[in-house]
Amino acid sequence: MSSGVPAAALAYILWGLFPLYIKQIEAVPALEIVAHRSVWCLVFMLALLAAMRRFAWLRDVLRQPRTLGVFALSALLLSANWLVYVWAVNHGRVLDASLGYFINPLVNVMLGYLVLHERPRRGQWAAVAIAAIGVLWLTIGAGNLPWIALVLAASFGCYGLLRKTAPLGAIEGLTLETLVMAPLMIALLGWFALGGFDGAGRFAQGDVALDGWLLLAGPLTAIPLLLFAYGARRVTLATLGLLQYLGPSIQFLLGVFLYKEPFDPARGIGFALIWSALVVYSAEGLWQMRRGAAAPAAA
Repeated sequence: MSSGVPAAALAYILWGLFPLYIKQIEAVPALEIVAHRSVWCLVFMLALLAAMRRFAWLRDVLRQPRTLGVFALSALLLSANWLVYVWAVNHGRVLDASLGYFINPLVNVMLGYLVLHERPRRGQWAAVAIAAIGVLWLTIGAGNLPWIALVLAASFGCYGLLRKTAPLGAIEGLTLETLVMAPLMIALLGWFALGGFDGAGRFAQGDVALDGWLLLAGPLTAIPLLLFAYGARRVTLATLGLLQYLGPSIQFLLGVFLYKEPFDPARGIGFALIWSALVVYSAEGLWQMRRGAAAPAAA
């Protein structure tokens, strides 16, 4: 078995288990968590680059305004995605968060069509249509627009689109994203420390355990991304497409069985429709991969 499979699988498993971490720091406002996550991730990435002696690229990138602009936009999208995700988990909406990452592959199909002018196959269009019916059902039948799921799927889809066309690799790209956001995130932490927003910041207030959990936000953000980057280069797209459901599936199980979030029949129908869309999407992708592999053999 390729070493890429366990690496990519572990990345998705860690992302799936992330609500367990967020629940440890639920007393901290979501915006403060996002600021800590960004700052300590930057510290971790700079230490990693120092150990690898890979700083030469940074000097060249700082002279490229267009590249800096692209990564500033991707950093804003990633921060918005983190903020909504952390808020959702802290407000008992883990199921809604998992739904966002179930929908994400189908959002990628739409973005590819609208932005990159790709031509989705009939099976992919069918999957998108079924998912749209699922979202419509959740809005009308279950009486609740799944805005958390839609924002998470759209923000992460747009983030992935920007990173797909960006010139830097995973390590350099994540470092630059956190670097361009550092002034804003450090200012936010300073504001919280001075009592901004809803009172005093939670960091360095005598709770050593909480401080430790917040410091862990850096490596817990960076490590899954690095594992994913390693694995994605070593496995087929079909394998990666199946592995990506590990994360939201774990989140879904945590929401239902650990956090006891409500999951009534009406909501179950909406999820079932979206899962059906993912079955169609995955089956169509596997069929295309096998067809492509068989063609050279036949020739």
